[in-house]
Amino acid sequence: MESVFITHAELAVPLIPVTPERLSGALAARPEHWRRWTEQHGFRARDGSLLRIPSAEGLTEAVLIGYDPDAPLWMLAQAAKELEPGSYRLGGEPLGAEMHLLAAIGWGLGSYRFERYRKVEKASPQLIWPEGIDRKRVEAVVAAHALVRDLINTPAADMMPSDLAQAAEDLAAQFGADSHVIRDAGEIAAGYPCIHAVGGASVCGPRVIELTWGDPGRPHVVLAGKGVCFDSGGLNLKPGNSMRLMKKDMGGAAIALGLARLIMALSLPIRITLLVGAVENAVGSRAFRPGDVLTARNGKTIEIDNTDAEGRLVLADLLVRAGEIEPDLLIDFATLTGAARVAVGTEIAAFFSTNPELEEALSGHAARWDDPVWPLPLHQAYRYMLDSDIADMVNSSTNGYAGAITAALFLKEFAPEEVPWLHFDVMAWNTRARPGRPKGGEAMALRTLLGFLESRFPD
Repeated sequence: MESVFITHAELAVPLIPVTPERLSGALAARPEHWRRWTEQHGFRARDGSLLRIPSAEGLTEAVLIGYDPDAPLWMLAQAAKELEPGSYRLGGEPLGAEMHLLAAIGWGLGSYRFERYRKVEKASPQLIWPEGIDRKRVEAVVAAHALVRDLINTPAADMMPSDLAQAAEDLAAQFGADSHVIRDAGEIAAGYPCIHAVGGASVCGPRVIELTWGDPGRPHVVLAGKGVCFDSGGLNLKPGNSMRLMKKDMGGAAIALGLARLIMALSLPIRITLLVGAVENAVGSRAFRPGDVLTARNGKTIEIDNTDAEGRLVLADLLVRAGEIEPDLLIDFATLTGAARVAVGTEIAAFFSTNPELEEALSGHAARWDDPVWPLPLHQAYRYMLDSDIADMVNSSTNGYAGAITAALFLKEFAPEEVPWLHFDVMAWNTRARPGRPKGGEAMALRTLLGFLESRFPD
């Protein structure tokens, strides 16, 4: 998609952000026909509302934009979607560098369009860069979101494990990172046996992806992502209505890739390792079965209660690998449980942590970026729900309670001890369209984690 930012234009329509409380004052300083036009159209500066003010020649002289001062990120997001092609600039009273930065990012997020299968004929409006903002930062945040959204929105036929691996290799090449993709079935079976079992029934074989970037002397952050490119449920087959959106079951891997891109684009002072297990959970003669016992990378045995609880098996091997490379911080992402959606809904990223300080640190960044996250308890007393009669544990509790917690407790068995760990259980999908957040794949918790990593690992 063409850039939605420009450096200069001879004629650019001013965008005037206003709140309901400041509308009358803003109009008092403008030509009288602005006030009359505003009253005629009943414009009240509600959040997300737009009003085009015509000139005497019948052209758009300015655009009034209603916004919520508590959510400045989305100030221009609806305008980026609705306005006609042309050049625009941020006008009105000076809002400060921080507000301008957020507004520019919102413009970029609001301009996103998924065009792989259907080209949009209408050109996007373009915004002149507001003065005094960090363009590199804006472009990095917008591009990372676009990457995540594109990956998730792509149907499984074009986003199988090989495609996800290619996306990681392309990202590594773009930023000079090292990448290694394990493709050989025997090598995956030997080193990542749970990943091999989950992906074994698909004609599209599994991939284990490892990307590394950064100075070895820097703090080491490991990002792990569940890359289930399509989840049929396996032999515990999902009903059709539950399978419809399962192209998004690689959303955790997409978010991990997006965060890695953001870290590299901004040259954060850390070293990262990205781990992705890319599989299709398919039905076939080689599918793993309820009642099977798998042996994970660390030797722990897992009795399969439900083949539709496959994402935690993929992450189990990755978390063991993460412990082997000695991280200072471990973050994993997965579209793991419906229980987390029941707990916090589809628009909040649920997370678990082994460190209470991490929970507190995330909240402030979530508020600043309007990127909500919410901690759920890693309640160790529920570990009994994962007990097995024949193995070290089962992969899924049968009692129907605390599904997100028991899934997190399962993962905790494989995460390295003494390493701060964050586990995100996310929807990775917008079920409704909002300014800057179109319906479809979404990079949940991405902005929050950017702020968190920058504060935790300053220069």
